[in-house]
Amino acid sequence: MPLTSILIVAIGVVAWAPGWAEETTVSPGSVVGWPGVGVERCSREGLEWKPLAGRCWYPIDLLEPEGEISVVRWREGSREERSLRVGSYPYEVQYITLEDDSKVDLSAESLRRVQQENGKIASLWGLRSPRRFDLPLGPPMAPLPAAGRFGARRFFNNQPRNPHTGADYSADLGTHVLAVAPGVVVLTGDFFFPGKSVFVDHGDGLISMYFHLSGIAVEEGDEVRVGEIVGLVGQSGRATGPHLHFGVRWHGSRLDPALLLGPLENVPSIAR
Repeated sequence: MPLTSILIVAIGVVAWAPGWAEETTVSPGSVVGWPGVGVERCSREGLEWKPLAGRCWYPIDLLEPEGEISVVRWREGSREERSLRVGSYPYEVQYITLEDDSKVDLSAESLRRVQQENGKIASLWGLRSPRRFDLPLGPPMAPLPAAGRFGARRFFNNQPRNPHTGADYSADLGTHVLAVAPGVVVLTGDFFFPGKSVFVDHGDGLISMYFHLSGIAVEEGDEVRVGEIVGLVGQSGRATGPHLHFGVRWHGSRLDPALLLGPLENVPSIAR
């Protein structure tokens, strides 16, 4: 599917700075840390999990509405609660023109296939196996090229579609794609939009995803180590060139993977 034109239009951005102490505004698609001595457990909207590296981590979904949210933790036996404000959607608009629109205007058969695939993939977001990972995560390729387009609101042939929920890394066909943490392969397949794909469960509700592969090197049920090859870069599915789409879901939230791959100091923090 040759890409004939791409136009990027910037829209408003909610600024954030590493190591926030006073600010309480966060961006959709981000994650917020709440450090503190003696933190025992963390919670939001009835879901609980254990702290990691001495702090609670609160993923903020890419489509979280603008407004106030509450986060909770238990520290030294006491319950503590903070309010955060989710800012306006900060990501760009991306216009993509495809000469072949068969993956823009779907046939009834293709639509049924997509719905079935989406249901199978969505069943992964509720997995709650024991945590196997630490932060930051390892790179999905080595060396890791620059990434882009997370969160972009996309228009294919001027038709609005879902925002981009991962980071795209351009690379040569056949480049090794690596597991970012220990985990279990919970789903593989050749899907309509993401093409040949691998989904890995790292525990504690964290799922990593590797899309548009030219080959898959693992099977469902395999245990993988950080840095293990899970596939090869390709351009399967709806892709305009060889690249890796790398995505993460944590407690069901769609996050910018860069925040989990980079230094932890780059992650916004709630004042203690």
